[in-house]
Amino acid sequence: MPVPAAMRRYLRKALRGTLGLAIGATTAVAEFFYVLFGGIALAVPALRPPVFAGARVLSEVERRRLEKYFGEENATNYTDRRAMAYLVPRCVIGLLCAAIFILILLGAGSGVIIAAQLFEGQSPGGGAPADWYDPLTTALFGGLLVFLSLQGLIGAATLDARLAKRFFGPSKSEQLRRRLSELTTSRAEVVEAVNGERRRIERDLHDGVQQRLVALGMLLGRARRATDPEHASDLLRQAHEESQRALVDLREVSWRVYPIALDADGLHPALEALAERAGIPVHLRVDLPERPTAAIETVVYFVASEAVTNTIKHAAATRIDIEAERDGDRVRVRITDDGTGGARESGGGLSGLARRVAAADGQFSVDSPLGGPTVVTAVLPCE
Repeated sequence: MPVPAAMRRYLRKALRGTLGLAIGATTAVAEFFYVLFGGIALAVPALRPPVFAGARVLSEVERRRLEKYFGEENATNYTDRRAMAYLVPRCVIGLLCAAIFILILLGAGSGVIIAAQLFEGQSPGGGAPADWYDPLTTALFGGLLVFLSLQGLIGAATLDARLAKRFFGPSKSEQLRRRLSELTTSRAEVVEAVNGERRRIERDLHDGVQQRLVALGMLLGRARRATDPEHASDLLRQAHEESQRALVDLREVSWRVYPIALDADGLHPALEALAERAGIPVHLRVDLPERPTAAIETVVYFVASEAVTNTIKHAAATRIDIEAERDGDRVRVRITDDGTGGARESGGGLSGLARRVAAADGQFSVDSPLGGPTVVTAVLPCE
């Protein structure tokens, strides 16, 4: 039975975090001795600059470890003195984490020995026959120890991250620099998304409506030149049918540009209309107690619309699920299909969606293993 994608991501994150804690526990030993002897050396004024410089080197090792294994990004413009001050509580947390790892190893070794004794019919500790309750109590006590050990590692990781943020957290100038960079990127993404929309509308008009109108004009021209009334009537009938198809294409293009139902009735009716026009079963669930802003509704609608269009074109799916819900101060939309999978965020219309969501300060992700299912998720701030 294949492991779900969400479970795989969680396991990878847990393993990466455990490795990061193990490395931090190892470096804490060196940091402890550095703080011990470096603190003594600070009494000599001439030794202070090299001691502070060495503290910065060790602090950089910790900062990069937290960034690589925990995704915690911190500023680099801290002083050498602050680095030395950081190492004092940091080595304590690291040694605490090392103690937890040692207890886990001792517990694992003890568990193996006890399991072997129970298998041989002896009670835990040996020397007496096992009672019926020995396996049960051993399992319960072992599960409790595993739970406490995991909680200890999670607590140590949380303390480690908060401590680094306390000492290395971005200054106001760093926060402004990051925000400026984000706004610059968002502006470029907005321009690119608008240009992409214009190109798509032009293709739709050129390949659809324009071709229909050309055919309509040719049919009307032939009807005017026809001398046989019956033939002219047949041509006019074909022209009328072609005009109806042109109206349908024009209506489709206008819906893709901006559905009027979104302004008039809101997101839920617009998504219902999208589901009705999809051509394959679309199951819709909308849980939005309060109507989001028009800008957020527009992004949510186009995420769902483009995801449905991509699914119909490429995924060979038989079912699509659209979920839009309020999550605190955010709106989350998730589109799931049972198609062939293999979609990539960098491909086709999905890249345009990623830029559109990023321009609204949102988060966009695509999870689409080969064989499916494909899950497109966008999370947008609504306040």
